[in-house]
Amino acid sequence: MANKWKFLHVGCGNKKKSQTPFTGLEWEEVRLDIDPTSSPDVVGSITDMSKIKDNQFDAIYSSHNIEHIYAHEVPIAFKEFKRVLKEEGFLILTCPDLKSICSLIAEDKIVDVIGETPLGPITPLDVLYGHRNSLYKGNNYMAHKCGFTENLLVGTLKKCGFDNVISKTRNDKFDLWVIASSIKLKEDKLIEIAKEIFKRIY
Repeated sequence: MANKWKFLHVGCGNKKKSQTPFTGLEWEEVRLDIDPTSSPDVVGSITDMSKIKDNQFDAIYSSHNIEHIYAHEVPIAFKEFKRVLKEEGFLILTCPDLKSICSLIAEDKIVDVIGETPLGPITPLDVLYGHRNSLYKGNNYMAHKCGFTENLLVGTLKKCGFDNVISKTRNDKFDLWVIASSIKLKEDKLIEIAKEIFKRIY
């Protein structure tokens, strides 16, 4: 892969390229986050990336940040993603899967620990509303304001101009993954990209 290929890591927090599916690949990373304490390359919100010109990136990586904006803001964010992507660019996005989380809540396991992170243990309650320990410490950026099932996420992306969407659900991790592009990137090429990405995360 050529060095000229660039991906925008949105809502990066403290994560770097080595913690993305692009690790080990010859891609240049540009980090964007609303929180300046994360030391991003660009300080900005996923709903307003006006500091970035149109058609700048070959890919966008969005990990667990769309749940931090309100539902009515999600189409705004997706249209911003599409704007800064090149015509044949693609989006990699992951977020919590409410369907699998709600199955645990239905079993009255809302505060059972389902995973460990650098921020501490995670429960279904944290997935629904945001990591409670981080919120307790004053990090309001960690609040969750909306959520998705696989069908809702795919449908929303398509309504926002991502014509081709390939999705996967990891029930054991309670998350959703999508690889999406406009029709400018042929479907067979997107499938090839998706196979490589999913191989890296599964």
